[in-house]
Amino acid sequence: MTPVSHTLRKNRTTLQEGFLAAQPNTTNTTRIAQTFVDARRDGGVVFEFPGDVPVTLDEGYAVQDAALLLADGVVAGWKVGRINPPLDGIDRLTGPIFADQIVMASADPVAMPVFAQGFAAAEAEFLLRIGTASHPAKSTYTIDEARAMVDAVHVGIEIASSPFPGINALGPTVTVSDFGNNNGLVVGADADGWREGDVNDWPVELWINDALIGAATSATMLDGPFGAVRYLLEHMAARGIALSPGQWVSTGAVTGVHPVAIGDRVEARFDGRFAVHCTIKAR
Repeated sequence: MTPVSHTLRKNRTTLQEGFLAAQPNTTNTTRIAQTFVDARRDGGVVFEFPGDVPVTLDEGYAVQDAALLLADGVVAGWKVGRINPPLDGIDRLTGPIFADQIVMASADPVAMPVFAQGFAAAEAEFLLRIGTASHPAKSTYTIDEARAMVDAVHVGIEIASSPFPGINALGPTVTVSDFGNNNGLVVGADADGWREGDVNDWPVELWINDALIGAATSATMLDGPFGAVRYLLEHMAARGIALSPGQWVSTGAVTGVHPVAIGDRVEARFDGRFAVHCTIKAR
């Protein structure tokens, strides 16, 4: 089991009349992966799903794995999202977060890019940092074991964006196929006190343009942020991918998946003590 650090060169598809044409003479899996990788690299738009829609999550992850081999860049984290209702008994999905899309928050809101003609949303999330590498031979974890592998908890915002506007409408197998619909992470303040307290009880709010859009606690999210890490550890073990110290886990949208537009101002508030900001710009 090895950490993911893909820097392979990509074969290009062509950009025609504002959309990416699927590359001919490839398998369905490779065609889908290549189209999404090229669209993400070039800032293109994919108006229609570029192949046969994956029927199962395994088929979706096969596309994701193929895309990881085609994509430049280093995977510096993983997003975990909820599948509701569950598909074949599975209630979460995962996708990679690349190092060049992870931004540390500052006093001034950072501008985060989205695909203007695709799908774009912002999510308030707890971001957990892996402190201990996962063991190659270990395939099951308790939440306590997962918690012990985390060395930091931060507040943050996940930017969900895809060049395919219908990514979520077609269901989780499609979401999985395009990197889990992730396009960036804003890492906010260290959530001090997380070891002694329970972040599941913290009230979380998501504001867009000074309007409250969503409010909840992570107690409503299955088994919470550490449960998301537990799921990711087991899922990645099954895929033969190890988690490495320093990688971030974006543990799920606490208040929901909130659509954003170019120019929007986004603020996530946690426990009345922490806030993280960003603005939305076109890719």
